[in-house]
Amino acid sequence: MDTYIDIILLPDPEFPATTLMSALFGKFHRGLVRYEEGAIGVSFPDVRDEIRSLGNRLRLHGTLETLRGFQQTDWLTGMRDHVSVNSACVVPASARHRVVRRVQAKSNPERQRRRLIARKGINTEQAIQAIPDSAAERLNLPYLVLTSQSTGQQFRLFVEHLAIQEQAVKGEFGAYGLSSIATIPWF
Repeated sequence: MDTYIDIILLPDPEFPATTLMSALFGKFHRGLVRYEEGAIGVSFPDVRDEIRSLGNRLRLHGTLETLRGFQQTDWLTGMRDHVSVNSACVVPASARHRVVRRVQAKSNPERQRRRLIARKGINTEQAIQAIPDSAAERLNLPYLVLTSQSTGQQFRLFVEHLAIQEQAVKGEFGAYGLSSIATIPWF
């Protein structure tokens, strides 16, 4: 991961930045699935956890060859009027590293109960005692609102930037450009 590209949202009077970032990220995800999963990571350099904002900038990380190839696809179609795309740049030598990962909330106790019943063979009353409605988890993390291509339902993709570390950790990135192990350069 020696190269990066910044994609910056332009101000738009009709759409809030959160809506545009969700649309941009949805297009990125679909483009990444078609292109080459695993080779491109993302970060949000302007993230502000205290106000749950990912900011106005999406940064793509990878090799120069991979990023140039990805940018030559049509993944930004429909977003070009809403973004400014910087040229590929070399990561500064002073960059540190961090993991940017997806966090999934356990926010649906009913679904958890159904899984528990299926796995353990217990009855509904026992499942309710084991997983009460109060067990629903609420995350205080920034998120994107995406639409599932298979079901058409909207969902929140929560993004967490872990602590900055000195050493890079190599690994694969998933279909969202996120990883629970691999780091991206942070500067």
